[in-house]
Amino acid sequence: MDQKYIESTLELIDFINDSPSCYHVVANVAGMLENAGCTRLEEGKRFHLEAGSCYYVIRNSSAVIAFRVPSDFDASKDPAGYRIVAAHTDSPSFKLKANPELPLGETYTTLNVEAYGGMLMAPWFDRPLSIAGRAFVKSNGDDSNDDSVVERLVDFDRDLCQIVNLCIHQNREANKAYEYKVQKDMLPLIGCGNLKGAVKSLVAEQLDVSEDDILDTELFLYNRMCGSIWGLDDEFFSSPKIDDLQCVYTAVKAFINAGDSKDRHIQMVAFFDNEEVGSGTKQGADSDFLVQTIARIGGALGWDYEAQCIAKANSFMVSADNGHSIHPNYPEKCDPSNRPELNKGMMIKYAGNQKYTSDAASGSYLMNILNGAGVPYQLFFNNSNVTGGGTLGNISGSQFSIASVDVGAAQLAMHSPYETGGTKDTYNLCEGFKAFFGD
Repeated sequence: MDQKYIESTLELIDFINDSPSCYHVVANVAGMLENAGCTRLEEGKRFHLEAGSCYYVIRNSSAVIAFRVPSDFDASKDPAGYRIVAAHTDSPSFKLKANPELPLGETYTTLNVEAYGGMLMAPWFDRPLSIAGRAFVKSNGDDSNDDSVVERLVDFDRDLCQIVNLCIHQNREANKAYEYKVQKDMLPLIGCGNLKGAVKSLVAEQLDVSEDDILDTELFLYNRMCGSIWGLDDEFFSSPKIDDLQCVYTAVKAFINAGDSKDRHIQMVAFFDNEEVGSGTKQGADSDFLVQTIARIGGALGWDYEAQCIAKANSFMVSADNGHSIHPNYPEKCDPSNRPELNKGMMIKYAGNQKYTSDAASGSYLMNILNGAGVPYQLFFNNSNVTGGGTLGNISGSQFSIASVDVGAAQLAMHSPYETGGTKDTYNLCEGFKAFFGD
């Protein structure tokens, strides 16, 4: 395997290992943007923009939009529009409820969780798990009258709990069809004895605050197994959260490395939260985050309404969310004549029900760019009897309707806590996004 593919995959694995929750994803993306010289903007303050500069704005600590104003920007000329790559920061997991400890007398304590998104539940058993997310605490300022609230990231970063299987001797149906109940089967074991209040105590200890200062938390389980490269020729890699952090990481890396647009497009990445639960939140693709940010960019650049309409008409979005490779044990689940494979390049995704935004026009536009850059690609259709889900492009189009194409890397075991992809695909995905940005 060529070393460039290995290095790109290892970089992605490191990014995923450092991103145990959507809040950590956005913090890490912001760090990458800051290191590249981007300036943070605040939604609650005016946007002041300069030609040749890069900016980013965060909403809810779990969604982020970054953009670059061309160095030769000229407000007197008709806008060239936006080139946008969109992806999502969240992954299926189990979310801790308030007062999560569930003691079994003085014997064990498990944690009360609920499902977030549609995951494969069986692979969550018997794995080392930890907890990460965010907490809101009272300010520890010197002013005794300071009643402000601050947000803090939380990551226990240790093998802390586990969802333990019931042995085969006590469940003879385990290897047959079995419907897992979250409130019964999926409660993680965290310790022996009655440990009421243990999680809040751990949060306080990590953040070095009083338990009384903790107002609320949003915490999720995550798989502690680190990513690995494997196969006879190192052709596979496995990791948590490949869907959709592979697209997030490659998009932001391509954005940073693309440099200034040669055709005066405003380059943009838009990473939304809550895709796995429908996107219908203030930080989701069905919110006004993208359309409002774009309207404010146009206003700060001096565009009137006509110019903003021209910019929109000249814009294009790549909606990036991974899709399914042909499965070695279930090839019949794949479309008969379009059979995407790992390591064969970016998938361009189509669906007659319009769950994907690609059509002949938008697909051809992207194919032409990829052909010119020598980036491999392949076509994806769902088997007509096995429908897929919707994507960011389809959802965000209701808010900001522009030409769009759905893409992603092929992968296996989607929505498992340990997914599998092709070692070449991270590199090729990044190269494809760079070509789209105009590098």
